[in-house]
Parts: sequence; structure tokens; C-alpha cells
Amino acid sequence: MSAGQPRNAEDFCYRHPDRRSYVLCQRCLRTICPECQTQAAVGVICPECLAQQRQQTPPRVKRAARRLDSRPLVSYWIVGITAALFVVALFVPLTGFLAFNSLYLMPELGAFQPWRLFTALLAHGSFWHLALNMLAVWLIGRSLEPLLGHMRFLALYLIAGLGGSVAVALLAPGTFVIGASGAVFGLLGALLIIGRHIGANITGILVILGINLVLSFLPGSSISWQAHVGGLAVGALLGLIYARTRAASQATMQNLLVGAVAAGLVVLCAVPALT
Repeated sequence: MSAGQPRNAEDFCYRHPDRRSYVLCQRCLRTICPECQTQAAVGVICPECLAQQRQQTPPRVKRAARRLDSRPLVSYWIVGITAALFVVALFVPLTGFLAFNSLYLMPELGAFQPWRLFTALLAHGSFWHLALNMLAVWLIGRSLEPLLGHMRFLALYLIAGLGGSVAVALLAPGTFVIGASGAVFGLLGALLIIGRHIGANITGILVILGINLVLSFLPGSSISWQAHVGGLAVGALLGLIYARTRAASQATMQNLLVGAVAAGLVVLCAVPALT
């Protein structure tokens, strides 16, 4: 603009008077610069109109939008936290405090530490052990977490991991185990069942499951097949629950069934303590 040309205030951003623009907010029609623009369905809107629009959005719409978030955020957190603890364990002896053994479920021994049912998921014996499990979480999570939603996916991971630990306590009492393999097999089991219900091609999942199960039972293998089988069974059961209670009207029933599975596994923890 030349020095002699009169300044038209309407050609400048109302929030940044020194920035010239010819773009108007589609709601209030004030001029806004690129920094202040938010893309809307048609045109752009200013920050004040955006805040007002968010306040007027019904809570049920906000909840639905959160459920439609396709980013596997929980998967990223699982991978990040587990990898971070592995790095810390290189310098601080954490594995012994995280590993699970059925002996920690026996109060009479003076070392009742039931939280190890879950902390074992965070400890890994080697880099390759960690890498393979977390790669599986990332690959499966990209497909499964958007289908289930963040909280259902997290519940699946934790309860399947619990199922793996409980299976170890029942089938291999006195054995120390670490790793997220039980939870990973639970994700595979749920993906298998849900994929079957939605008509997806599950051949690849079956092949992966078969190969891993065979490796678990090979003579001399240090892999805990008990954790694999326990996690797989619980994950498949939760996948069936999720697949059969997909309607919004069945949300309460779904939560009760998932809670019943978790409660049943907790009850089973008392079995090795009574033997």
C-alpha cells in the first residue's frame, strides 16, 4: 500500500492490525490473517467463533468425535512406556521388581504382590524380545484400536495380559515370567474374532497365530506357552463380547461382561494359593 493511499481497517486482521488480509471469517465476517484461520466445512473461522462453536457442541457429539479418533494413541503409549522402562532397566535393576511368579500370590509366604500380574507386561529379557512384542502392538493397534476405541483397546490389552499371567500361575506355578506376549496374543485373538464377525480376511492372522503357537511348544523353548494360550483365550473371549455388543444400547451390557471376565480372572488367582 502506497504512503498516500488511505488505510482501510477492514483489510487488516482484527487480531493483528499490522497484518493485511482479505479473508473473512464465515461466521462473524471479520478479516483474519492466516495465523488466525481455522478451516471449517466451508471457508474459515476465527478463534472466537471456533471457541463459541465448541461450547455449543452437545456433549454426546463430543464423545462421538473422541470415539472416531483414528489415531492409535493407546498403542503409542504402550510402546513408549514399555520401551522407556527397558532403557531404564539397562542401568537400574528393575526386572526383578516387575517379573511375575505365582509365589507372589501367596500371602502366607510374606511376599503378596498381586500387581506383578500386570507389571510383568512391562519387563523384557532382551532387545529382540521387546522389539518383537512392541512391533506387534503397533501393527495390531493401528487396525484394532480405531475399531474398538481407546478405552476398550486398553482394557483388552490389560485383561488379556492378566489372562496370560493367570494361566502361568495355574499351569506353571513357581515359574518366573516377563514380557507382553500374553497381551499381544490377546490382541491377536480379539482381532481374529472381530475380523471374522465383520467379514474381513483372517487368513493372515491364523497363519501368524499358528506359527507363534508352534514356536511356543518347541522342545527347549524358553517361551511361556502358558502365557500365550491364556492371553489368546481371554483376548478371543473379549473380542467376542465386543463383536456381539456393538450397539450403543448394549454399552452397559458390554461393560458388565468385560468386568465379569476381569473379575473371573482375579478369582482364579486364588487357585494356586490354595494348592
